[in-house]
Amino acid sequence: MTEPVRLSKRMSELGLSSRREADDWIAKGWVRVDGKVVSELGSKVLPHQKITVERQAAAEQSKRVTVLINKPVGYVSGQAEDGYKPAVTLIKPENRWADDPSPEQFHPTQLRSLVPAGRLDIDSVGLLVLTQDGRIAKQLIGENTEIEKEYLVRVQYTRPGTLPEADLRKLNHGLWMDGKPLLPAKVRWQNEDQLSFTLREGRKRQIRRMCEMVGLKVLGLKRVRIGKVKLGDLPPGQWRYLRPDEQF
Repeated sequence: MTEPVRLSKRMSELGLSSRREADDWIAKGWVRVDGKVVSELGSKVLPHQKITVERQAAAEQSKRVTVLINKPVGYVSGQAEDGYKPAVTLIKPENRWADDPSPEQFHPTQLRSLVPAGRLDIDSVGLLVLTQDGRIAKQLIGENTEIEKEYLVRVQYTRPGTLPEADLRKLNHGLWMDGKPLLPAKVRWQNEDQLSFTLREGRKRQIRRMCEMVGLKVLGLKRVRIGKVKLGDLPPGQWRYLRPDEQF
């Protein structure tokens, strides 16, 4: 890489911030390239140039919160649609998990720019991450994310007999969706009517569509883990803060 690239893009690549954050900091004069303040949006840099940010940027970033919610059925992950409420409407003091170990105090400003880092279908439940931190959003939903997501899926076989071993192997690797092969998954039986799915990608309604391809009907779907962060005992409809010592 020897061509100049946009400063905000380079900052995102280096993990300093998200692109949106970078543009905000550049406009505020909080970014230096080789020691000089760069405040013009769209400025470009070369790969060898040193990028630093002012203390104000780091302080602002440290105030950004990430929230984990156990999303119930009937809530959408992002914007309100078809009369259904978005999961962010559940983030209020009375719904905070009583056993949340975080010392963080709730403040309404934490709802500003609190966006879902990934989606969970309206009829699916479980772990949903909402964050103000662009770095976490990029980590979880960026193009090159390798973070695993684990789901418990209650299923019913719609064909005679039981699911053949060959079809279970197909769920693990070998299915195509929208003209592209799916990445290898880890799919195994938990009990006679429940499968565990561990995926490294998240195409729209992916698990339900995978199941349909081998004759399985999904009766219930719950996300229980994202990376190293587990849903644990968090009750449905309640939320807690991501702790400083937790990492995806």
